[in-house]
Amino acid sequence: MKIDNSIKPATGSSVPATRSRGPEPAAGDAKSSAAADVRLSGISSQIKASGEGMPIDAARISEIKQAISEGRFTINAGAIADRLISTARELVNTKQQS
Repeated sequence: MKIDNSIKPATGSSVPATRSRGPEPAAGDAKSSAAADVRLSGISSQIKASGEGMPIDAARISEIKQAISEGRFTINAGAIADRLISTARELVNTKQQS
Protein backbone atom coordinates (compact mmCIF):
# COMPACT_ATOMS: atom_id res chain seq x y z
CA MET A 1 0.00 0.00 0.00
CA LYS A 2 1.34 3.40 -0.96
CA ILE A 3 1.02 6.33 1.41
CA ASP A 4 -0.27 9.44 -0.29
CA ASN A 5 1.75 12.48 0.78
CA SER A 6 -0.16 14.92 -1.41
CA ILE A 7 -2.45 16.03 1.43
CA LYS A 8 -0.57 18.31 3.77
CA PRO A 9 -2.01 19.42 7.12
CA ALA A 10 -2.88 23.08 7.36
CA THR A 11 -0.61 25.00 9.68
CA GLY A 12 -2.17 27.23 12.28
CA SER A 13 -5.64 25.80 11.79
CA SER A 14 -7.98 25.10 14.65
CA VAL A 15 -8.58 21.42 13.85
CA PRO A 16 -9.29 19.48 17.06
CA ALA A 17 -6.66 16.94 18.10
CA THR A 18 -9.23 14.13 18.31
CA ARG A 19 -12.05 13.34 15.98
CA SER A 20 -15.48 12.20 16.99
CA ARG A 21 -16.29 8.62 16.07
CA GLY A 22 -19.97 9.29 15.97
CA PRO A 23 -22.61 8.31 18.51
CA GLU A 24 -21.72 5.67 21.05
CA PRO A 25 -23.70 2.42 20.65
CA ALA A 26 -26.59 1.87 23.02
CA ALA A 27 -26.17 -0.62 25.87
CA GLY A 28 -28.34 -3.23 24.13
CA ASP A 29 -26.73 -2.71 20.72
CA ALA A 30 -25.39 -5.89 19.08
CA LYS A 31 -21.98 -4.33 18.46
CA SER A 32 -21.40 -3.34 22.07
CA SER A 33 -22.50 -6.70 23.49
CA ALA A 34 -20.48 -8.66 20.91
CA ALA A 35 -17.32 -6.74 21.78
CA ALA A 36 -17.73 -7.52 25.48
CA ASP A 37 -18.67 -11.19 24.98
CA VAL A 38 -15.48 -13.25 25.14
CA ARG A 39 -15.54 -17.02 25.58
CA LEU A 40 -12.69 -19.49 25.78
CA SER A 41 -12.89 -22.79 23.97
CA GLY A 42 -13.25 -26.02 25.90
CA ILE A 43 -9.68 -27.02 25.07
CA SER A 44 -8.23 -23.83 26.53
CA SER A 45 -10.18 -24.43 29.74
CA GLN A 46 -8.85 -28.00 29.91
CA ILE A 47 -5.26 -26.86 29.39
CA LYS A 48 -5.60 -24.21 32.07
CA ALA A 49 -7.16 -26.70 34.50
CA SER A 50 -4.52 -29.37 33.89
CA GLY A 51 -1.65 -26.96 34.41
CA GLU A 52 0.03 -28.25 31.26
CA GLY A 53 1.43 -26.13 28.52
CA MET A 54 4.78 -24.76 27.59
CA PRO A 55 7.37 -25.50 30.26
CA ILE A 56 8.81 -22.36 31.80
CA ASP A 57 12.46 -22.29 32.81
CA ALA A 58 12.53 -19.55 35.43
CA ALA A 59 16.31 -19.80 35.84
CA ARG A 60 16.86 -19.26 32.11
CA ILE A 61 14.48 -16.30 32.11
CA SER A 62 16.43 -14.75 34.99
CA GLU A 63 19.71 -15.29 33.11
CA ILE A 64 18.32 -13.56 30.01
CA LYS A 65 16.94 -10.64 32.04
CA GLN A 66 20.31 -10.20 33.75
CA ALA A 67 22.18 -10.32 30.43
CA ILE A 68 19.83 -7.72 28.92
CA SER A 69 20.21 -5.39 31.90
CA GLU A 70 24.01 -5.71 31.75
CA GLY A 71 24.08 -5.12 27.98
CA ARG A 72 25.69 -8.47 27.16
CA PHE A 73 22.68 -10.18 25.59
CA THR A 74 23.31 -10.97 21.92
CA ILE A 75 20.93 -12.23 19.29
CA ASN A 76 22.05 -14.87 16.83
CA ALA A 77 20.22 -13.68 13.70
CA GLY A 78 21.56 -16.60 11.65
CA ALA A 79 20.09 -19.21 13.98
CA ILE A 80 16.75 -17.39 14.07
CA ALA A 81 16.67 -17.19 10.27
CA ASP A 82 17.57 -20.89 9.92
CA ARG A 83 14.78 -21.95 12.27
CA LEU A 84 12.29 -19.63 10.58
CA ILE A 85 13.13 -21.08 7.16
CA SER A 86 12.90 -24.62 8.56
CA THR A 87 9.47 -23.92 10.04
CA ALA A 88 8.28 -22.37 6.77
CA ARG A 89 9.47 -25.45 4.83
CA GLU A 90 7.62 -27.75 7.24
CA LEU A 91 4.44 -25.73 6.82
CA VAL A 92 4.72 -25.78 3.02
CA ASN A 93 5.37 -29.52 3.00
CA THR A 94 2.40 -30.13 5.31
CA LYS A 95 0.10 -28.08 3.05
CA GLN A 96 1.32 -29.92 -0.06
CA GLN A 97 0.67 -33.35 1.50
CA SER A 98 -2.91 -32.54 2.50
